[in-house]
Amino acid sequence: MPKRLSNRPTDINQAAFQMVRRSTGTENRETQPPKVSQSDISRVMAAMGRKGGKIGGKRRLTTMTPEQRREVALKAAKTRWAKHRKPSAE
Repeated sequence: MPKRLSNRPTDINQAAFQMVRRSTGTENRETQPPKVSQSDISRVMAAMGRKGGKIGGKRRLTTMTPEQRREVALKAAKTRWAKHRKPSAE
């Protein structure tokens, strides 16, 4: 009488998965994502930021009217100077 396997899957998909793992030699390995260092993440994020970010300001200035540019400049100046003002004693 043939010996029964206790770990034999009942689902056809599980059986196929185990067969592939056995044939590729990855049966005993755990599947974990590769470890990524902080410098790798930083490098990728910097590349993503450069992808569309370098031309953004130049294109924005060419599409804005002089009045819009003036409003943006005034708002930026007010924000910069607000940081340097001392709080009033009330």
